[in-house]
Amino acid sequence: MIKTHELYNNITEAEELKSILNLCDEQVIKLGNILEKYPMSITPYYLSLINFDDPNDPIKKMCIPSIEETDMNGSFDTSGEADNTIITGMQHKYKQTVIILSTNHCAMYCRHCFRKRLVGLSDEEIAKHFEEMLEYIKNHEEISNVLISGGDSLLNSNKKIEKFLQQLCDIPHIDLIRFGTRMPVVYPQRITKDNELKEILIKYGKRKQIYVVTQFNHPREVTKEAKESIMYLRDAGVIVKNQTVLLKGINDDSQVLGDLLRKITSIGIIPYIVEGAKNLQNGQGKCFKFCMSTTRGKIEIVGKLDDDKILFKYHQAKYEEDRGRIFIEEIDENQTWIY
Repeated sequence: MIKTHELYNNITEAEELKSILNLCDEQVIKLGNILEKYPMSITPYYLSLINFDDPNDPIKKMCIPSIEETDMNGSFDTSGEADNTIITGMQHKYKQTVIILSTNHCAMYCRHCFRKRLVGLSDEEIAKHFEEMLEYIKNHEEISNVLISGGDSLLNSNKKIEKFLQQLCDIPHIDLIRFGTRMPVVYPQRITKDNELKEILIKYGKRKQIYVVTQFNHPREVTKEAKESIMYLRDAGVIVKNQTVLLKGINDDSQVLGDLLRKITSIGIIPYIVEGAKNLQNGQGKCFKFCMSTTRGKIEIVGKLDDDKILFKYHQAKYEEDRGRIFIEEIDENQTWIY
């Protein structure tokens, strides 16, 4: 993991929020109880984006714990990650793709993260299984791309990032390598203040196409510093894509999503994965899809048919029989996820 004095100043304790949020002692105790199970870590940079005069500030909701996190309803593994783990630290859910959980560290712990109960592995565990992962990839020629995730993949040291790239670039059937990271959003200085990282990306980008998949969820996250980090990555030859998470009270509004998509496409980010937001876009912004991750794959929500039916299509499927499959489901107002 990279060592930086700035991350040592992260907000990690309930007591540190007492004066910022004007909490009473009882509220601090309740918050502390949540943090025992789901730790908090907020970069000074991201904390500075919060409007503390707004009790419903969307930035605050993404980084400061809520009592609702103690609700134990629903599945803890909505995408079926446990079932798709074939080597400790590596998942193979889709035929062409493997995911490597490269670290259990993040610059900031997002409150909506579906891996916050177990975000990844220690450096020692990854090092222990890395050779086994490489052998698996080499022996499965159907694998054409590797997603290095975590935790946050760009919180790895440059030495470790280069090791991943060096080894993966030597495998002929790998076409591209992706890094899953929220660094441009929560700690862009990790990118912009590190010339060595750019040199590494340029070097190995000449051998394989490198992608960064990031996660801007709200227009206010697209700051001057964030833009600079995206320009840095693009200058290094990296293609930057964005996977926005639909979050209640944060971006579940067509105007907010529309503003977000306009901002990220204006700085060269490709929206990855409704209609109201699409209508506000130019041609580039219209290429995004609204999808949800399930145990069987990523399912696109195509559109509403009538009052109680929605049309779905498999965007990416674990099983052959689901690939490209279109289906209709009846829904009710209490449904929020698909299992």
